[in-house]
Amino acid sequence: MLIAFVQNIPLLAGLLIANYLLAAVCAVREVVASRTSQGSIAWLVALAFLPFPTAFIYLVFGWKAFDSYAQTRLKVRHARLLRGEELAVIDRETGALWPVQLRAAGMPFLAGNRVDLLIDGEATFTALFAALSAARHYIFLQFYIIRDDALGQRLADLLIARARAGVQIHVLYDDLGSSGLSRAYKRRLIEAGIEVCSFNRRHHVLRLFGPMRINYRNHRKNVVIDGRIAFTGGLNVGVEYLGQDPKFGAWRDTHVRVEGPAASSFSVIFQEDWLWATGDALELRTPPVEMPGECSVLLMATGPADRFEACPIAFTDLIGQAKQRLWIVSPYFVPDTDIRTALYAAALRGVDVRIMLPSRPDHLLVWLASNVHADLMVEHGVGIYRYTAGFLHEKVLLLDDRLASVGSVNFDNRSFAINFEMTLFMPHPRLVAEVEAMLEADFARSTQTTLDEVAHRPRLMRFISQAARLFSPVL
Repeated sequence: MLIAFVQNIPLLAGLLIANYLLAAVCAVREVVASRTSQGSIAWLVALAFLPFPTAFIYLVFGWKAFDSYAQTRLKVRHARLLRGEELAVIDRETGALWPVQLRAAGMPFLAGNRVDLLIDGEATFTALFAALSAARHYIFLQFYIIRDDALGQRLADLLIARARAGVQIHVLYDDLGSSGLSRAYKRRLIEAGIEVCSFNRRHHVLRLFGPMRINYRNHRKNVVIDGRIAFTGGLNVGVEYLGQDPKFGAWRDTHVRVEGPAASSFSVIFQEDWLWATGDALELRTPPVEMPGECSVLLMATGPADRFEACPIAFTDLIGQAKQRLWIVSPYFVPDTDIRTALYAAALRGVDVRIMLPSRPDHLLVWLASNVHADLMVEHGVGIYRYTAGFLHEKVLLLDDRLASVGSVNFDNRSFAINFEMTLFMPHPRLVAEVEAMLEADFARSTQTTLDEVAHRPRLMRFISQAARLFSPVL
């Protein structure tokens, strides 16, 4: 054994040197790409004193490699000339009222849309399947999670039927979120002529063999039909979103259906993601612009390829603008220092700040960390409400009587800085009133956390939750 060990010393020394070199490369990368000093210092200390396994952990959790996605975005957006018909639907007046959100989105407010608020799974999938069934030219379909269950099979059957009718269909899913999607399911779609791709299929280093590439995820829900109708929100494809999972029971979520010029914004975002995933640019027939409604909306798609922190800047600005009320709904609430400070300041200004969270977890570590942040909010005068009529998964914001938003963004660092997300901003008074009524019904099915509850948390629960909070940057 000793002889074998001596013989392997050169190999072991080589591996040790290689690990230190990798740690050094990771350290240089972290210094160059640093966004927060606290996080970077933590990585640098760990890389210096514990290069194994920190270097390999950094490759999964710390190394961002989305410069090529930024180039992809330039190809899609800047090569796409606005047609004369589209120029007539750009709402510059509304854009001037929301300059920060406009710049963060990198796309204009578009007027003339019909927008329908879809409450919960039954309404969402009824509307979605009806629109898919009426598709004549093409379908873009993207979800973080697609399951091979009863709902997923209904979707597959519908897509296959439309493909056989001559509709061109592109399906995009996240490598991690849909890691359980069976090969048989994908094969059925592909054999019907449907193009199916995972987000990181072309980027093998990022994938680390599929679902092991777990940090940077495409969390968007984006469906476009014929360039005329689009959907986004909080729901994925799975029976739990219909309230049929015995573990979660009733599932509270919100989606939106958009018909009109704004569907082109959804289409651009899908084309960017598709070009990144496949390397293929989509050249599809663009329909004449129609204006079936009166709503002006802005689609903001954000992610780790952004030139600046578009998502947290857009939401921090909204919090700072609140004068009467700011109602936020998020299943995961792990805000960074800037968001916490902005919420505290809003409460001190006398704004009715309310945050609605689930009363029970689906991801335990995130839920534990959320509890600490929620208790801090209560201590600073922010209303924390726990939804009790099922599992809460919607991502909604209501600002005064001026703006509502629905999308895929959670109030945590993952959504703000790590994941690819999308949010629809809706300033139209009718939509603001509908979101208000929806949230008032949700608050009626919630219980408010009191200062007395916070003060009497069991010490063990406090300790466990505080420990979970240490993982906030990657939750």
